[in-house]
Amino acid sequence: MFFNNASGFEEGYAKKDNLEIYYRDYGPVGGVPVLLVMGLGGQLTFWPPYMIKRLQDSGYRPIAYDNRDMGLSTRFESNPTFLSNYLKYYLNIPIKSEYKLDDMANDAVMLLDYLSIDKCHVIGMSMGGMISQILVANHPDRFHSYTQIASMVSTPNPTNGPSFRVIRLLQERAFKNATKEERIDRAVRLVSTIGMKGYNYNTKEFRNEVGQSIDRSKDDTGFIRQMSAILGTRDRVKKVSNIKIPTLIIHGDIDPLVKPKNAFHSHKLISNSELLMVENMGHLIEEPVFNKFKEELIQHLDTNC
Repeated sequence: MFFNNASGFEEGYAKKDNLEIYYRDYGPVGGVPVLLVMGLGGQLTFWPPYMIKRLQDSGYRPIAYDNRDMGLSTRFESNPTFLSNYLKYYLNIPIKSEYKLDDMANDAVMLLDYLSIDKCHVIGMSMGGMISQILVANHPDRFHSYTQIASMVSTPNPTNGPSFRVIRLLQERAFKNATKEERIDRAVRLVSTIGMKGYNYNTKEFRNEVGQSIDRSKDDTGFIRQMSAILGTRDRVKKVSNIKIPTLIIHGDIDPLVKPKNAFHSHKLISNSELLMVENMGHLIEEPVFNKFKEELIQHLDTNC
């Protein structure tokens, strides 16, 4: 989690029917667009500012947005419970959800249409990678390349998904009656567990950033609905195996949320892909982690414009 204080962006809403998707277009206008698709429970402000700047400095135009049910985008109404999803997860029982990852992919298409972007690169993080898989599989003509960070193809299950310890921390986030300070504390515990080893998140600066993100979006109920969308969407194996556009798969070798074997599975399914396993990378993009793969990322984008 990195609250993005970058200035100079254009912002607004892409709208269709009763759905509003909030976005930030960081520019420059003449840069090649790169769509950034965030993960579970993440706001667009979670994209690290050093990553945004590196893309801009390399001639790209990063565009980030809040997925439905998060940040400043439209909220939905169903009220799934973590316990119910948790039991079905372990028993491999199908989960019903108010919307699917396919619907979230359609939100991204709506945004691109609104911005009159015919073709761009896409970078998907965690759940954002799952959404992006559907995007590039369904609309290959609209993307130069795909970059998958810390994501997976199969529906999460006990063999490929989070450890029990991480699930307990995710469960904490599902509690609705928490004070702002309690929400900050549990965010620190979560990122300290799923991030790189030895990285100190329990700092005044980071706690302030978390507080700002809470102030920006006080309603966190969309987290459970997004989780239901992940668990309620069928495996994308067949769809992903049809992806032909150039793909870079970036994954941490110690990721406790999306196990590293998921990266190898994605690499096997996507014929036109490269796999970069990053040492001491967990499930987040801390600056020392970004420095380990930033050159490969820019090279991937440059090669496939």
